[in-house]
Amino acid sequence: MRCWNGIALAIMLAGGLAACSGPKEAPADEGGAPTVADARPAAFAQCSSCHAVQAGSHGIGPSLAGVFGAKAGHLGDAYKYSDALLASGLMWDEQALDEWLIMPSKKVPGTKMVYAGQADPAKRKELIEYLKTLK
Repeated sequence: MRCWNGIALAIMLAGGLAACSGPKEAPADEGGAPTVADARPAAFAQCSSCHAVQAGSHGIGPSLAGVFGAKAGHLGDAYKYSDALLASGLMWDEQALDEWLIMPSKKVPGTKMVYAGQADPAKRKELIEYLKTLK
């Protein structure tokens, strides 16, 4: 009996982890029309495991709504940004986001963001273009 319980637990944990890392379903507006989240690039699937796109909705990482053009670490007080990011002085423009997405820990040593980075410039560009649409 103990063996079956262990197998069941392993299956449940694997399923839960898979659900956390997969793409989130895009919300529709009140009229059921697709929202900007429907235009998510495939590369955003990894981002969505930690970040929400709705303003004020934080996960492991902060919401990405309004991030483009904002000062790093200053999208509201509901999320505890790292001291390193707060002190970075970065403005999230195309260049800063591109450099950040290559490897966040290299751009801002001491950041809390645990992400190995995106080496593909085309995928980074898609991500940045998507971030521009999030309000």
